[in-house]
Amino acid sequence: MIVEFCTACALAAFVTLVYLCFFYKINWIRDLTDTDPKSSSLMAKYRTNVNQTLKNLPPVYPNGWFGLLESSSLENGQIEHVAALGQNFAVFRTESGVVRVVDAFCPHLGANMAEGGKVIGEDLECHFHSWRFCGETGKCTTIPYTKTVPSNIKAKVWESIEANGSIFVWHHAENVAPYWWPQKEEAIAKHSLLYQGRNEYYVNCHIQDIPENGADWAHLGAIHGPAMLPTDMFTKIMHHRWTNISWSTTSQNEATADDSEEQNKEKHIAYLTLHHDLILFDKFSILTLKVKGRQVGPGCVEINLESALGPMFIVQTVTPVQPLVHRVTHTMYASRFASFYSKIVFIGECIMFERDVRVWNHKKFMHNPALVKEDRTIKAFRKWYQQFYSENSPTYESCKASLDW
Repeated sequence: MIVEFCTACALAAFVTLVYLCFFYKINWIRDLTDTDPKSSSLMAKYRTNVNQTLKNLPPVYPNGWFGLLESSSLENGQIEHVAALGQNFAVFRTESGVVRVVDAFCPHLGANMAEGGKVIGEDLECHFHSWRFCGETGKCTTIPYTKTVPSNIKAKVWESIEANGSIFVWHHAENVAPYWWPQKEEAIAKHSLLYQGRNEYYVNCHIQDIPENGADWAHLGAIHGPAMLPTDMFTKIMHHRWTNISWSTTSQNEATADDSEEQNKEKHIAYLTLHHDLILFDKFSILTLKVKGRQVGPGCVEINLESALGPMFIVQTVTPVQPLVHRVTHTMYASRFASFYSKIVFIGECIMFERDVRVWNHKKFMHNPALVKEDRTIKAFRKWYQQFYSENSPTYESCKASLDW
């Protein structure tokens, strides 16, 4: 009896371990109040302090590609309503599997086609009067109670693309067509790196504050140096060490190339490299990671991690859902062999990111910050980021006046 019981326990433990290692996927979600109970009052704080907090804010919706949904959340024939960037999008996947993004509101009488409409072949049908619109062109293809469909009736179509497990939409204040596109990671497309989990946060700050962290190397020791479990006991025996840190608008490969035209094509990309170690007893180094990141426009970061157990890849998306509230996601990919290890790394990333969120939720954007010479990468980042603003980029005040959120 005892032998059978021990065998059953061992088998159950083995099955559980196999499930956690190879089948369990992390889904770590935090809204504003989860990361900070005081955050529900933050928007009121911003609105009542317009002169001091909002007067010199940069535009709130930059130009670029922004993640609306994860690909896995949209099946063939499914529609989702996404409010972001001051717009309402109907995001749907046609019956042939192609993702389309159109204005959610029907040009007929304004019904929200994402809330009750349905996909018919390659078209989106409005539930109010059964008008149909082509997902590719936006043209009205069917009006059931008329023989002639006017050729000028169209739903606005937004440029979109699926890449690395996310659905991106192109937003530009001057209605400029995309001049760069998110690139698909070959290892994800070929399934040599597999999905391991995701997180999702809602953050209350200016959008520029979030990617600026990548250029702010000095915050790593202060915010991310203490152990993941910051109790007195753990703080004494372990800490995180960040070394070999660099941020640049040119990659190491490009830095030696005399190819200004190629660099100009990729001026929307910035590069980050660093090494991470977890130090035990100020002596032993474990969890060593070599990190190479690419900030691709204002709304996406691609992070390659080299570990002793193989490569890992994280995709970060930052999407404004209101002028000062952003949906931030991270999606982890790793080889099957590194599956369990990648989950440990990813949980650590979740905990570390929440430390940043608590800072962002209570800071204000400093238009003219007091910087020292060691902060030069912050200054370089701000100069680089300016390319994503244009003459008609929405400001907080213009959004407030039009209620575009």
